Amino acid sequence: MTETLKTKKALILAAARALGAERFTPAEIEQLRRKLLAEHGEEGKTSGEYISEVLKDAGFRLLLTLQEEAEEQYEEEFEDLLHFRTLEDAEVSLTRLDELLHRFQAHQELAAVERVLEIARLGKRRAEMIARNPKVEAAKRAEKQEIAGWFRIWLEAPAAFFDWLEVRKQSPDYQARFGAAALEE
Repeated sequence: MTETLKTKKALILAAARALGAERFTPAEIEQLRRKLLAEHGEEGKTSGEYISEVLKDAGFRLLLTLQEEAEEQYEEEFEDLLHFRTLEDAEVSLTRLDELLHRFQAHQELAAVERVLEIARLGKRRAEMIARNPKVEAAKRAEKQEIAGWFRIWLEAPAAFFDWLEVRKQSPDYQARFGAAALEE
């Protein structure tokens, strides 16, 4: 059995090298699976998951989902998007997310759009988590609760968010809660 596994791995690696792909997406992995079956019959029969595992272990680059492809392609764009120590930092983060969202939507980069939304959801969850932490001082918790609300509104209505934010920052409630902190920023 060990000899069969070695042989199967060797067949997969040889077929992968022959294909010469720079990276292996689900389409290339399926192509390999079919090629192995066609050229080697039962001996070449294997699953796409096993092929992926063998390729990964051998150091081949795998991009198995559109999400992973977007992350790889736009890694620099997504780097350091979530900084919100202050309300101003949160506004900058949301501005960057909004710019990326519009750019990716304009180019119909659906996986990248989803990644932007995923990062925003993560930002919301992080802010909510800090807002609920009793070890964090009350003023910071209040800021994080406000920031979580900003992320929620942006996720629900990104087109209206920045108009809403300007109105929110002028509101008596916001001024009473964060007026001094907002001025310091």
